[in-house]
Amino acid sequence: MSKKVLTELPFQGQCSLATLEDFIKNLTGQLSAGDGRTVLAERGRRLSRNLQDLGVYTRQTMAHVVDRKTGTSGSPVKLLSNLFGLGFPKEWQLYQYHVDYKPSIASIRMKVALLYTHKEVIGEGRAFDGAMLYLSRKLQNKVTELTSTTKHGEDVKITLTLTSILPAGSPTCIQFFGVLFKRIFRSLNMYQVGRNYYSPSNPVEIPQHKLMLWPGFSISIMHLENQLTLSIDISHKVLRNETVLNFMNDLYSRVPKERFTEACEKELLGMVVLTRYNNKTYRVDDIDWNTKPSDAFRRKDGSEITYVDYYKQQYNIELTDLFQPMLVSTMRVKKDATDAPRAVHLIPELCYLTGLSNRALTDFRLMKDLAMETHVNPERRQQRLQSLANNIEGCSAASAELTKWGMRLEKQISLTGRVIPPERICMKDNVCQPMSAADWGRETRDSRMITAEPLNNWLLLFSRRSEDAVENLVYTLQKVGRGMGFSIELPKIVKVDESTAAFTRALQQLVHRDLQMVFCILPSISKDNYDSIKKFLSVEMPIPSQCVQSRTLSRQHMLTSIASKIAMQMICKMGGELWAVEIPLKSLMVVGIDVSKDAVDKSQSVVGFVASTNARLTKWFSRCIIQKTSTDFADCLRVCMQGAIEKWKRNNNDWPNRIIVYRDGVGDGQLQMVVDYEIPQLLACFTEIPRAYSPKITVVVVRKRCTTKFFSEAGRGLQNPPLGTVVDSVATRREWYDFFLISQNARQGTVNPTYYNVLYDSNCLKPDHLQRLTYKLCHLYYNWPGVVRVPVPCQYAHKLTFLVGQSIHREPSMELSDTLFYL
Repeated sequence: MSKKVLTELPFQGQCSLATLEDFIKNLTGQLSAGDGRTVLAERGRRLSRNLQDLGVYTRQTMAHVVDRKTGTSGSPVKLLSNLFGLGFPKEWQLYQYHVDYKPSIASIRMKVALLYTHKEVIGEGRAFDGAMLYLSRKLQNKVTELTSTTKHGEDVKITLTLTSILPAGSPTCIQFFGVLFKRIFRSLNMYQVGRNYYSPSNPVEIPQHKLMLWPGFSISIMHLENQLTLSIDISHKVLRNETVLNFMNDLYSRVPKERFTEACEKELLGMVVLTRYNNKTYRVDDIDWNTKPSDAFRRKDGSEITYVDYYKQQYNIELTDLFQPMLVSTMRVKKDATDAPRAVHLIPELCYLTGLSNRALTDFRLMKDLAMETHVNPERRQQRLQSLANNIEGCSAASAELTKWGMRLEKQISLTGRVIPPERICMKDNVCQPMSAADWGRETRDSRMITAEPLNNWLLLFSRRSEDAVENLVYTLQKVGRGMGFSIELPKIVKVDESTAAFTRALQQLVHRDLQMVFCILPSISKDNYDSIKKFLSVEMPIPSQCVQSRTLSRQHMLTSIASKIAMQMICKMGGELWAVEIPLKSLMVVGIDVSKDAVDKSQSVVGFVASTNARLTKWFSRCIIQKTSTDFADCLRVCMQGAIEKWKRNNNDWPNRIIVYRDGVGDGQLQMVVDYEIPQLLACFTEIPRAYSPKITVVVVRKRCTTKFFSEAGRGLQNPPLGTVVDSVATRREWYDFFLISQNARQGTVNPTYYNVLYDSNCLKPDHLQRLTYKLCHLYYNWPGVVRVPVPCQYAHKLTFLVGQSIHREPSMELSDTLFYL
């Protein structure tokens, strides 16, 4: 059984998603966290990975930004952040001592009890893990000897040896402060689940879907430009109001009785459940069909008690079903522990299911209702942040915890950002200045695309369910295509059965190399049918393909709009260009890299590499390579970059002078590996080109998910910052050349900025120029007439890896490398 299991959904309460599709991807993408029993270990691993990033000092290697990394262009805008300053006395330090016991003691509880009897020596500000002691004050001597007496009268010598004096911004201190705030949230009656803290006493019910939300917060402690800060963001955890017993009873009514046991184990084993009487999560490792609640078990003191009586005495809970089986969860033990793993029995009646079922994830109404509850607008977000700050200050236990360490929670951090000027959109015959960068579809509706190859030879497959829509679709495509400058001839139309096998047979019989496009109208949302079509037309017979669901075409009142979007996708998949922006840099190639896991074979990683091949940055070379490794690092960058450079040379009769690489998909703690492993690959490929060639190259790590949020002031309230807002001071890191950019419109809730960290830069562009270029690249995604969250090569690389990792699971044919076949 896999060690990595599903847990309840840690859905972040942020509305940075432009579409419902993105919302679902974000929702499902968070279903892979560890189970509740490994929360602390997982949190420790993630925190240690964050601390590894603190050892990366890249800014000092770039002479042009060592002294100043901020830009100056654009209009200033006043912003409020979700960052709170952490105040310390001047010259504050944390003192770390190693603690030794003679004779040695195995019990950590006894170690703590013996040491803490000397509170007059060590003081109130103390934290001890059994080996290392952290104090808020320095002891008089480097080595301090103490003596304690056990309850049996045995004397124990305790030796405290000073090992480190740590400033507030050190990695160890940041890790320590994380533990400190865990205590503070516990004093506020909030429970830690995963990395975040939730309040079960104030749930949000969604009865129409049998769901419940726990409101909560995610926190992170960061040392930014000038001070140590606490970042607080809104978080929600989605829980189901359905017990395991309810689920078993429902399953019993739906499957044959002889298959119930097998079906039940198939559904429940590996699932994580929540017991609300103690707010803990457990993974279901087995089902004990022979043990019932009326059976007795042995307690630690040797006495026996039935499960019924135990829950009545311990939690005042009366069990209603005395014949239900028992769930078995194996408790993990520490690596160095000698005890065998311990199994615990759980009552299905008291265990609540967590996460969302596959059926729920396709429910449009459910996704919409979840979005309404979890997308918190800036005004409401600020109220909750301020309320939490007030609760910390007003809670005597929380404020006392801060005080004894000499800390204080300061006010929210305000700063000044800059708004980049809007871009002009270049079509074939005109240039338009959109009213809003969020969507310029209306302004370009009657404009001709830059290039669109005529579609003269194409195949259209459909099933009986779509028969009425075919004629209208072709007519509408031809109509909207004329306005775009896209000539579409009548296709060869073939009717097939609705099964996946029927579509596959038709493709094998009818597809030939001379076809320009294969268009399939799918009768249902069956993933198998889509996957088989894409695999055949991307690998075996590489021809651009377009798939659309029958129900999409049934909305006749929207057919013109739908056909317009389809026509634009078809143009791109045949190598056409839709629109452009003004790019002042000459001989520039931009690259996007993304790495993700294969959905079927987790031991494989999918590397997507997309590079521009013309000066307007509107034509692209795409390559996807499957690595036989589960790491998130790319082993194939040298061969991918060589292929991109050669393609540029053939298209432009010269080599690119400047290359800017945007690397997406870099996780916590992986920056050093990108610096040490991936960047050298990129640089090494230039030495293998026949003549002396040394282009200027910039490598930028892109992160879509960041805890930092910004709000702009609007009268007496708050709203999302304007599109094009850049933040490159105060909220950034001193040791990095980094900035935030808001290039996404949030229709509801709070916008999520994208974070950029420049790890290598021989282009030596001014910060203004790099920021402006990055924003320009957010205008060139051909699936949406508006700005997107990341630069277009990143978005294309993500689309490519998603298609390969989710659907075709093989490397696409290089014959399609000059087209955006994956849109």
